[in-house]
Amino acid sequence: MYEFTKIERIDPIIKPTNERVQNFEEINELYTEEEAGVQASRCIQCGNPYCSATGCPLSNNIPQWLKFIAEKDLELAFQISNETSPFPEILGRICPQDRLCEGACTLNENNDGQMHSHGAISIGSIEVSISERGFKKGFKPEFPGITTDKKVAIIGSGPAGLSCATFLLRAGVKPIVYESADQAGGLLTYGIPGFKLEKESVKRRVNLLIEAGMELHLNSQIGKDITFEEIHKNHEAVFLGIGATEGKILDYDSYNSDNVFMAVPFLTNIQKKVEEITFDKKFDVKGKTVMVIGGGDTAMDCVRTSVREGAEKVHCVYRRGEVDMPGSRKEVKSAKEEGVEFLFFNSPKSFVADDKGIITGMKLIQTELIPGKDGGRGRIIELEGSEQIMHADVVILALGFNNQKVEFLEKNGIELNNWGAIKVDENQLTTKEGVYAGGDTTRGADLVVTAALDGREAAYKILEKIFDEEI
Repeated sequence: MYEFTKIERIDPIIKPTNERVQNFEEINELYTEEEAGVQASRCIQCGNPYCSATGCPLSNNIPQWLKFIAEKDLELAFQISNETSPFPEILGRICPQDRLCEGACTLNENNDGQMHSHGAISIGSIEVSISERGFKKGFKPEFPGITTDKKVAIIGSGPAGLSCATFLLRAGVKPIVYESADQAGGLLTYGIPGFKLEKESVKRRVNLLIEAGMELHLNSQIGKDITFEEIHKNHEAVFLGIGATEGKILDYDSYNSDNVFMAVPFLTNIQKKVEEITFDKKFDVKGKTVMVIGGGDTAMDCVRTSVREGAEKVHCVYRRGEVDMPGSRKEVKSAKEEGVEFLFFNSPKSFVADDKGIITGMKLIQTELIPGKDGGRGRIIELEGSEQIMHADVVILALGFNNQKVEFLEKNGIELNNWGAIKVDENQLTTKEGVYAGGDTTRGADLVVTAALDGREAAYKILEKIFDEEI
């Protein structure tokens, strides 16, 4: 260890741009065993490891598995990486490490979220390498099998639901998962494109949980195929991980035109197309000029997906500057490399439509940022007289997400807050006895890793409830 004075940070090789835009395969190559060990050896084994203590929501044992992979003990590194995380091979790929563990790393020289040659340990890439090489050698996370007749229902198989199921299974408790879609995974399957997260990783993890005893019901609509009351009655506890997938809209006429897409339906249908599942052909953008409104990771997913789908031009409109974008910097960098044109400091004013109501573009207005007090984000003002009309065959709205209205919640005494999210206490418990919730359905749209945290913590509280009742 302590090799940071001799060895530079070297990120995994990224596939050439002209190659990667031809398909939806992941763009990063895996570290080899030697590369992962060398990069892990840069860790200084801090007495107070900020990467784990403040950078990682899950408080993963990062220095420990870095130490063991540097010492070439892959099996122990694999086991430790799976201790606190429900799916390290997934989070290592999609977490915004520059804002979390790597951003908190002692070696992150300027502590500005940018990666430097002698900077932070490449934690995410090493984590993925450990998982993938471990799986290849036949290693698996350990589960004891179902050891009790107690059952817990989980509604939603996204990251929060799968995390809850993972930690219930580790205690020998059977999770029964109800998923409305035709595949498990939630946004891991239908919200994050394959070039960031190949779907075999998600399917493998789901299959591991089924092998360990998880029961999975797909295409299962609560209130239609089974009632919430029935679920609540027949299980010791219920966990709600139903996400927040209702896209925010622009309050303009014609927003419901056939060539104005919401981000999630667009990404979902393109993923179905990639997997050769029946999809809605209206989402075809080949040869078209696409304009994406928004500046987060979902917007980057949409622009980069459009490029791969053969769009002629792809624009991204964001009302602030590049440094203010809420998403991962590496996503913006990749989008630029792949040919996306960014229109910073521009805000949409209205749709432009022809006499048949078909959208043909957007009226944009230039903006300016008035710095906020005490380092705040600042206030956006529009610059009078700076309007321009830009052509677009397709407009994709990636403006963030609201909690969707779910009929069975309030009907069963599950209270919501002013933003439509489910209210929970410090134990992830809702206002209905025995019903817990976590992830975006309680936080609003947030990170996959915080959803994983909520699922884990809810599982712990459910287990306390179950086993306290047995005593």
